[in-house]
Amino acid sequence: MPFVTSEKMLLDARRGGYAVGAFNAENMEMVKAIIAAAEELRAPVMIQTTSSTIKYGSVETYAAIVSAEAMKASVPVCLHLDHGSSFGLAVRCVMAGYTSVMMDGSKLPFEENIAVSRQVAEMAAAVGIPCEAELGKVGGKEDEVEAVADTNTDPAEAKEFVERTGISSLAVAIGTAHGFYVGTPVLDVERLSEIRKAVDVPLVLHGASGLTDEQVQGCVKRGICKVNFATELRNAYTRAVERYLLDNPNTIDPKAYSKAAMAAVTELVKARMKVCGCDGKME
Repeated sequence: MPFVTSEKMLLDARRGGYAVGAFNAENMEMVKAIIAAAEELRAPVMIQTTSSTIKYGSVETYAAIVSAEAMKASVPVCLHLDHGSSFGLAVRCVMAGYTSVMMDGSKLPFEENIAVSRQVAEMAAAVGIPCEAELGKVGGKEDEVEAVADTNTDPAEAKEFVERTGISSLAVAIGTAHGFYVGTPVLDVERLSEIRKAVDVPLVLHGASGLTDEQVQGCVKRGICKVNFATELRNAYTRAVERYLLDNPNTIDPKAYSKAAMAAVTELVKARMKVCGCDGKME
Protein backbone atom coordinates (compact mmCIF):
# COMPACT_ATOMS: atom_id res chain seq x y z
CA MET A 1 0.00 0.00 0.00
CA PRO A 2 1.18 3.60 -0.40
CA PHE A 3 2.65 5.69 2.40
CA VAL A 4 0.41 6.65 5.30
CA THR A 5 0.93 9.35 7.90
CA SER A 6 1.71 8.54 11.52
CA GLU A 7 -1.41 10.28 12.85
CA LYS A 8 -3.92 7.43 12.52
CA MET A 9 -1.28 4.86 13.50
CA LEU A 10 -0.61 6.59 16.81
CA LEU A 11 -4.24 7.39 17.60
CA ASP A 12 -5.14 3.74 16.96
CA ALA A 13 -2.27 2.69 19.22
CA ARG A 14 -3.48 4.96 22.01
CA ARG A 15 -7.01 3.58 21.76
CA GLY A 16 -5.71 0.01 21.56
CA GLY A 17 -3.23 0.23 24.42
CA TYR A 18 -0.15 -0.62 22.38
CA ALA A 19 2.73 1.29 20.74
CA VAL A 20 3.91 1.53 17.16
CA GLY A 21 7.54 0.54 16.64
CA ALA A 22 9.59 3.26 14.92
CA PHE A 23 12.85 2.00 13.47
CA ASN A 24 15.77 4.00 12.11
CA ALA A 25 17.10 2.86 8.74
CA GLU A 26 20.46 3.71 7.20
CA ASN A 27 20.18 2.03 3.81
CA MET A 28 17.97 0.04 1.44
CA GLU A 29 18.73 -3.24 3.18
CA MET A 30 17.51 -1.97 6.56
CA VAL A 31 14.33 -0.59 4.98
CA LYS A 32 13.59 -3.97 3.40
CA ALA A 33 14.36 -5.80 6.64
CA ILE A 34 12.07 -3.57 8.71
CA ILE A 35 9.15 -3.88 6.30
CA ALA A 36 9.67 -7.66 6.08
CA ALA A 37 9.21 -7.86 9.85
CA ALA A 38 6.07 -5.72 9.69
CA GLU A 39 4.63 -7.89 6.94
CA GLU A 40 5.30 -11.12 8.81
CA LEU A 41 3.76 -9.84 12.04
CA ARG A 42 0.96 -7.86 10.35
CA ALA A 43 2.03 -4.71 12.16
CA PRO A 44 1.96 -1.01 11.29
CA VAL A 45 5.48 0.40 11.07
CA MET A 46 7.34 3.69 11.06
CA ILE A 47 10.71 3.98 9.33
CA GLN A 48 12.86 6.89 10.44
CA THR A 49 15.90 8.81 9.21
CA THR A 50 17.88 11.30 11.26
CA SER A 51 19.52 14.48 10.02
CA SER A 52 22.86 12.67 9.94
CA THR A 53 21.45 9.80 7.88
CA ILE A 54 19.99 12.31 5.44
CA LYS A 55 23.40 13.93 5.07
CA TYR A 56 24.78 10.49 4.17
CA GLY A 57 22.12 9.98 1.51
CA SER A 58 19.43 12.58 0.86
CA VAL A 59 15.77 13.10 1.61
CA GLU A 60 14.95 12.25 -2.00
CA THR A 61 16.91 9.00 -1.89
CA TYR A 62 15.34 7.71 1.32
CA ALA A 63 11.85 8.83 0.29
CA ALA A 64 12.22 6.96 -2.99
CA ILE A 65 13.49 3.76 -1.33
CA VAL A 66 10.81 3.64 1.34
CA SER A 67 8.07 4.63 -1.11
CA ALA A 68 9.05 1.83 -3.49
CA GLU A 69 9.03 -0.75 -0.70
CA ALA A 70 5.82 0.58 0.87
CA MET A 71 3.98 0.25 -2.43
CA LYS A 72 4.68 -3.49 -2.32
CA ALA A 73 3.65 -3.89 1.32
CA SER A 74 0.23 -4.91 2.57
CA VAL A 75 0.67 -3.16 5.94
CA PRO A 76 0.79 0.62 6.53
CA VAL A 77 4.26 2.18 6.32
CA CYS A 78 5.16 5.71 7.46
CA LEU A 79 8.40 7.56 6.70
CA HIS A 80 9.35 9.89 9.55
CA LEU A 81 12.03 12.54 10.01
CA ASP A 82 13.63 11.75 13.36
CA HIS A 83 15.27 14.57 15.35
CA GLY A 84 14.75 17.17 12.65
CA SER A 85 17.26 19.94 13.20
CA SER A 86 15.57 22.86 11.43
CA PHE A 87 12.43 24.18 9.79
CA GLY A 88 14.21 24.02 6.45
CA LEU A 89 14.99 20.32 6.79
CA ALA A 90 11.38 19.57 7.70
CA VAL A 91 10.23 21.42 4.57
CA ARG A 92 12.66 19.42 2.42
CA CYS A 93 11.37 16.15 3.88
CA VAL A 94 7.73 17.05 3.31
CA MET A 95 8.46 18.11 -0.27
CA ALA A 96 10.33 14.84 -0.90
CA GLY A 97 7.40 12.74 0.29
CA TYR A 98 7.95 12.06 3.99
CA THR A 99 4.66 11.39 5.75
CA SER A 100 5.66 12.50 9.25
CA VAL A 101 8.24 14.93 10.64
CA MET A 102 9.83 15.75 13.97
CA MET A 103 11.24 19.08 15.05
CA ASP A 104 13.70 18.60 17.89
CA GLY A 105 14.08 21.94 19.64
CA SER A 106 14.64 20.33 23.05
CA LYS A 107 18.08 21.90 23.41
CA LEU A 108 16.56 25.37 23.03
CA PRO A 109 14.99 27.51 25.77
CA PHE A 110 11.30 26.77 26.35
CA GLU A 111 9.92 29.72 24.37
CA GLU A 112 12.29 29.14 21.45
CA ASN A 113 11.35 25.47 21.37
CA ILE A 114 7.69 26.44 21.23
CA ALA A 115 8.29 28.91 18.42
CA VAL A 116 10.21 26.57 16.11
CA SER A 117 8.01 23.56 16.88
CA ARG A 118 4.87 25.58 16.14
CA GLN A 119 6.40 26.78 12.86
CA VAL A 120 7.08 23.21 11.72
CA ALA A 121 3.72 21.93 12.98
CA GLU A 122 1.82 24.62 11.08
CA MET A 123 3.78 24.00 7.88
CA ALA A 124 3.24 20.25 8.09
CA ALA A 125 -0.45 20.54 8.99
CA ALA A 126 -1.03 22.71 5.93
CA VAL A 127 -0.31 19.66 3.75
CA GLY A 128 -1.82 17.04 6.05
CA ILE A 129 1.43 15.85 7.67
CA PRO A 130 1.66 15.27 11.46
CA CYS A 131 4.48 16.76 13.51
CA GLU A 132 6.29 15.37 16.56
CA ALA A 133 8.30 17.60 18.89
CA GLU A 134 10.36 17.02 22.02
CA LEU A 135 10.24 18.67 25.42
CA GLY A 136 12.94 17.87 27.95
CA LYS A 137 16.26 16.34 26.99
CA VAL A 138 16.83 12.64 26.39
CA GLY A 139 20.38 11.88 27.50
CA GLY A 140 23.19 10.23 25.53
CA LYS A 141 24.05 10.68 21.87
CA GLU A 142 22.40 9.66 18.62
CA ASP A 143 24.23 10.76 15.46
CA GLU A 144 24.80 14.49 15.98
CA VAL A 145 22.19 14.86 18.75
CA GLU A 146 23.80 14.84 22.18
CA ALA A 147 22.58 15.76 25.64
CA VAL A 148 25.20 16.05 28.40
CA ALA A 149 22.63 15.66 31.19
CA ASP A 150 19.04 14.49 31.38
CA THR A 151 16.33 17.07 31.99
CA ASN A 152 13.04 15.27 32.41
CA THR A 153 9.82 16.66 30.96
CA ASP A 154 7.68 18.76 33.29
CA PRO A 155 3.97 17.79 33.01
CA ALA A 156 2.69 21.37 33.35
CA GLU A 157 5.13 22.59 30.71
CA ALA A 158 4.14 19.68 28.49
CA LYS A 159 0.49 20.77 28.60
CA GLU A 160 1.37 24.34 27.67
CA PHE A 161 3.81 23.18 25.00
CA VAL A 162 1.26 20.96 23.25
CA GLU A 163 -1.46 23.61 23.37
CA ARG A 164 0.74 26.39 22.02
CA THR A 165 2.51 24.41 19.29
CA GLY A 166 -0.33 22.35 17.85
CA ILE A 167 1.94 19.30 17.50
CA SER A 168 0.51 15.84 16.80
CA SER A 169 2.72 13.86 19.21
CA LEU A 170 5.17 14.62 22.01
CA ALA A 171 8.52 12.97 22.73
CA VAL A 172 9.11 13.00 26.48
CA ALA A 173 12.19 12.67 28.65
CA ILE A 174 11.76 10.34 31.63
CA GLY A 175 15.32 9.09 32.12
CA THR A 176 16.02 7.34 28.82
CA ALA A 177 19.18 7.91 26.78
CA HIS A 178 20.24 7.58 23.18
CA GLY A 179 22.77 4.89 22.34
CA PHE A 180 23.52 1.91 24.58
CA TYR A 181 23.28 2.44 28.32
CA VAL A 182 26.46 2.45 30.40
CA GLY A 183 24.59 1.66 33.62
CA THR A 184 21.08 0.54 34.46
CA PRO A 185 18.54 3.15 33.36
CA VAL A 186 16.11 4.39 36.01
CA LEU A 187 12.88 5.59 34.42
CA ASP A 188 10.56 8.10 36.08
CA VAL A 189 7.37 6.24 35.18
CA GLU A 190 5.24 8.22 37.63
CA ARG A 191 6.19 11.36 35.74
CA LEU A 192 5.12 9.65 32.51
CA SER A 193 1.69 8.97 34.01
CA GLU A 194 1.41 12.62 35.03
CA ILE A 195 2.32 13.78 31.52
CA ARG A 196 -0.27 11.42 30.04
CA LYS A 197 -2.95 13.00 32.22
CA ALA A 198 -1.85 16.51 31.25
CA VAL A 199 -1.75 16.23 27.45
CA ASP A 200 -4.13 14.88 24.83
CA VAL A 201 -1.68 13.85 22.08
CA PRO A 202 0.15 10.51 21.70
CA LEU A 203 3.42 10.26 23.63
CA VAL A 204 6.74 9.06 22.20
CA LEU A 205 9.62 7.24 23.92
CA HIS A 206 13.12 7.88 22.56
CA GLY A 207 16.23 5.99 23.63
CA ALA A 208 14.63 2.55 23.88
CA SER A 209 17.69 0.59 22.68
CA GLY A 210 18.95 -1.21 25.75
CA LEU A 211 15.79 -0.96 27.85
CA THR A 212 14.39 -4.23 29.12
CA ASP A 213 11.19 -5.59 27.61
CA GLU A 214 9.46 -4.99 30.92
CA GLN A 215 10.53 -1.34 30.97
CA VAL A 216 9.21 -0.71 27.46
CA GLN A 217 5.94 -2.51 28.21
CA GLY A 218 5.55 -0.55 31.43
CA CYS A 219 5.91 2.72 29.53
CA VAL A 220 3.35 1.58 26.94
CA LYS A 221 0.86 0.81 29.72
CA ARG A 222 1.35 4.34 31.02
CA GLY A 223 0.59 5.99 27.69
CA ILE A 224 3.52 5.67 25.28
CA CYS A 225 2.18 5.19 21.73
CA LYS A 226 5.43 5.20 19.73
CA VAL A 227 8.78 3.67 20.69
CA ASN A 228 11.98 4.56 18.81
CA PHE A 229 14.71 1.99 18.14
CA ALA A 230 17.95 2.98 16.41
CA THR A 231 21.27 1.96 17.97
CA GLU A 232 20.47 -1.72 18.41
CA LEU A 233 19.44 -2.04 14.75
CA ARG A 234 22.81 -0.67 13.67
CA ASN A 235 24.52 -3.05 16.06
CA ALA A 236 22.58 -6.07 14.78
CA TYR A 237 23.32 -5.17 11.17
CA THR A 238 27.05 -4.61 11.72
CA ARG A 239 27.61 -7.66 13.94
CA ALA A 240 25.88 -9.86 11.34
CA VAL A 241 28.20 -8.57 8.61
CA GLU A 242 31.21 -9.17 10.83
CA ARG A 243 30.15 -12.75 11.58
CA TYR A 244 29.48 -13.51 7.93
CA LEU A 245 32.87 -12.21 6.79
CA LEU A 246 34.63 -14.06 9.61
CA ASP A 247 33.05 -17.31 8.44
CA ASN A 248 33.41 -16.48 4.74
CA PRO A 249 36.60 -14.37 4.46
CA ASN A 250 36.81 -14.67 0.67
CA THR A 251 33.40 -13.09 0.08
CA ILE A 252 33.46 -10.01 -2.15
CA ASP A 253 29.78 -9.81 -3.10
CA PRO A 254 28.01 -7.28 -0.85
CA LYS A 255 24.70 -9.02 -1.49
CA ALA A 256 25.91 -12.09 0.38
CA TYR A 257 26.71 -10.41 3.70
CA SER A 258 23.89 -7.90 3.30
CA LYS A 259 21.35 -10.75 3.28
CA ALA A 260 22.77 -11.94 6.58
CA ALA A 261 22.52 -8.42 7.99
CA MET A 262 18.94 -8.04 6.77
CA ALA A 263 17.93 -11.30 8.43
CA ALA A 264 19.40 -10.13 11.74
CA VAL A 265 17.58 -6.80 11.57
CA THR A 266 14.28 -8.45 10.68
CA GLU A 267 14.47 -10.76 13.69
CA LEU A 268 15.31 -7.87 16.00
CA VAL A 269 12.49 -5.72 14.66
CA LYS A 270 10.01 -8.57 15.09
CA ALA A 271 11.07 -8.97 18.71
CA ARG A 272 10.66 -5.25 19.39
CA MET A 273 7.27 -5.12 17.68
CA LYS A 274 6.05 -7.90 19.96
CA VAL A 275 7.28 -5.98 22.99
CA CYS A 276 5.40 -2.88 21.79
CA GLY A 277 2.29 -4.99 21.24
CA CYS A 278 1.69 -3.80 17.67
CA ASP A 279 1.97 -7.28 16.14
CA GLY A 280 -1.26 -8.57 14.61
CA LYS A 281 -2.94 -5.18 14.64
CA MET A 282 -3.41 -5.16 10.85
CA GLU A 283 -5.32 -8.43 10.65
